[in-house]
Amino acid sequence: MLTKRIVPCLDIKDGRTVKGVNFVDLRDAGDPVELAQRYAKEGADELVFLDISATEQKRKTLAGMVYNVAEKLNIPFTVGGGISAVEDVDILLKNGADKISINSSAVKRPDLINELVAKFGSQCIVVAIDAKEIEGNWKVHLVGGKVPTELNLFEWAKEVELRGAGEILFTSMNHDGTKNGFANEALARLSDELNIPIIASGGAGTMQHFADTFINGRADAALAASVFHFKEIEIRDLKNQLKRDGIPVRI
Repeated sequence: MLTKRIVPCLDIKDGRTVKGVNFVDLRDAGDPVELAQRYAKEGADELVFLDISATEQKRKTLAGMVYNVAEKLNIPFTVGGGISAVEDVDILLKNGADKISINSSAVKRPDLINELVAKFGSQCIVVAIDAKEIEGNWKVHLVGGKVPTELNLFEWAKEVELRGAGEILFTSMNHDGTKNGFANEALARLSDELNIPIIASGGAGTMQHFADTFINGRADAALAASVFHFKEIEIRDLKNQLKRDGIPVRI
């Protein structure tokens, strides 16, 4: 088993970190740069910053925040939100981001994936997929989960891989913020059908949930927000527990 990654996620709205349940009811969780520094010290493997208002309000992710984070961080981080062109990615990478994440823009224009991979390489292109299980079918949603599509999660994930994306960040909208565990059945299927790494997102509530998603969901990385933001789970304690469970992590 390859080393598993723990990835705190910072949802950014108007320059602040926020957290909600099922993509709504947002509350303030602190300054993103300060939180990023804290997570790096606590042993996070990577960070993800998602400007959740960027797509909806047609704004670009603030390059200034990325620069400030990069100056103070010694671990890789991914930035997403409102990215719809090669120029957007160029600015973010030049300001210090290690990877970028695209979501709605990739669904609306799949060729964007190919263009970004051709210019920047697969290693820094992450495609985020927000999906909701409706009557047994996983449907992809856009604009922070607000707009349903007819796209099937597994078919879209396969296309994303074929177009060259280096990683998939899958968020289960059914599980997001509920703290009832990750969507391990869907994650296991994604892992079986794809060859690129899968980041599990949505549902972390206990240390056992992380172990379950690595073992049963076969996820390569596990992303969480509120359990880390509000110190319900300490990253160092989590990693020590995972190691005791026989799951390889970087200590």
